[in-house]
Amino acid sequence: MKVTTMALLLVACLAGTTVVAQDPQIGAWKLNEAKSKVNPAATKNHTVTYEAAGDNVKVTVEGTTADGKAFKSVWTGKYDGKDYPVTGDPQSDSRSYTKAGDRTLTFSGKMAGKVTVSGKIVVAADGKSRTVTSASTDAKGQKISMTTVYDKQ
Repeated sequence: MKVTTMALLLVACLAGTTVVAQDPQIGAWKLNEAKSKVNPAATKNHTVTYEAAGDNVKVTVEGTTADGKAFKSVWTGKYDGKDYPVTGDPQSDSRSYTKAGDRTLTFSGKMAGKVTVSGKIVVAADGKSRTVTSASTDAKGQKISMTTVYDKQ
């Protein structure tokens, strides 16, 4: 009985690892400013790291706000379209991600239930870069569109 239980646990652990290992988002990504169109009125995400957190994904973002203040946000959840809490993000207190293909995610960030940012993340076929297109609204109600490119580290 013990051998069967251990075997099942091992298979379950390996299956979870395989799914995360196949996720092209997993890893550390660094902003490539030369290839990006960053709006100076928006937050700038300098590094974004996706990692396995049990059967969830943990996303850590380090960047600066439009006025130059550093921030670090952390989100842990699933790519199931449901809102999960995010801490440290100046734009949102919850975020959701949805798989839209093998290399594509859509996302939405909310503050107090109101969408403040949304967009799409596409990892290149070679897995070496990803492009994020986003639309947000700043504190003054101005619409901001950006395209940012990140290189895998």
